[in-house]
Amino acid sequence: MELSLHRLRMLRELHRRGTVTAAAAALHYTASAVSQQLAQLERDVGAKLFERLGRRVQLTELGKLLTEHAEEILGSVDRATLALEEAQESRTVRLTAGVWASVASGLLPTALTALAGEHPGIEVRTRELAPEDTAEAVRDGSLDLSFVIDYSDAPTAWDPGLERAVVAVERLHAAVPRGAVPSGSASLDDLAEHPWILASAKSHFGRAMRTACQRHGFAPKINHEVEEQSTAMAMVGAGLGITLVSDLGLRLLRPPGIDVVTLTTPLLRTVSIAYRRTASRLPALHLVIEAVRASAAELGLGTESALP
Repeated sequence: MELSLHRLRMLRELHRRGTVTAAAAALHYTASAVSQQLAQLERDVGAKLFERLGRRVQLTELGKLLTEHAEEILGSVDRATLALEEAQESRTVRLTAGVWASVASGLLPTALTALAGEHPGIEVRTRELAPEDTAEAVRDGSLDLSFVIDYSDAPTAWDPGLERAVVAVERLHAAVPRGAVPSGSASLDDLAEHPWILASAKSHFGRAMRTACQRHGFAPKINHEVEEQSTAMAMVGAGLGITLVSDLGLRLLRPPGIDVVTLTTPLLRTVSIAYRRTASRLPALHLVIEAVRASAAELGLGTESALP
């Protein structure tokens, strides 16, 4: 025997209100429709559930028994529905993002503040990693999403199992000791004779900058090989050499004694968010991506990829 919740609700209303017409009005049905459904309920049960007494309907003993159970069944259904609705309204989606210094402090504060205001159920936690390690952490499931970089001179091979959403395109600038390049702009090859401060060739940034210099016809004379951009900028400020720094990096790292030189042949880097194609939290991921794009747009950073 299969009992319809729809028909049990009609039985409950009939018991409460005493007439088919009153039950139908309470349920927003016609009296004829309720009568048909109650007759079908009797057929489902295989026993008589009602007796007519003039204009009223009286339940049989079996009808009363079924009504008692209907109250319990429908009460449980109502409680379950309410619990699910409350859980959906207060549900928190937690995402872990791989970041590095310039995006963590340049893009995320504005993005996550806006996201919390518009979508308080989405919680984003961050883990700082080297930029070249973040995509692998997404691939193996350690992260839900990560920021990744591609340079116009050194694009990286892309894992076909990951999706990539561009969130910002930055220009790279030369950071030089004050007065070293009086014109305020230069081509990369104009800087060939200066001593350089760069990350090692093991890093994506270090490889990309060496490739860019080689494309302009020279190998940079690297006097200081340091991995942290803040260290490189401090050394530039002390007059020890020149380095390259991105738009986001300039918002964080400009100690005294530095001039920022515009490169006449632009060097670009594309900042993207990587995530798995099969991610179970895609709606929340897309909301995070849009919040980061909006944060980048406020800084004047577009989203047209620098990649060919």
